[in-house]
Amino acid sequence: MPRYFIDTDDEVLLVRDEDGHDLHSLKAARDAAHIALADMAQQKMPDGESRTFQASVRDESGTLVYVANLKLTGEWKVAPL
Repeated sequence: MPRYFIDTDDEVLLVRDEDGHDLHSLKAARDAAHIALADMAQQKMPDGESRTFQASVRDESGTLVYVANLKLTGEWKVAPL
């Protein structure tokens, strides 16, 4: 089974996956990157009104095979209390 490494970046901390994940396919690696993005957004809500999260997938040889970005933005429509 292929091994993929999912690196994450939340604009504050870049985490390089040194262990990797045994996944069935590139699609499974993409799905794991999407899950990582959702987890990051949930755990690290932005300080301020904008933050971009990134998950990058490398294969066993270190080749970058997929990159996903999630931009979280907020805009007040009324004055905050």
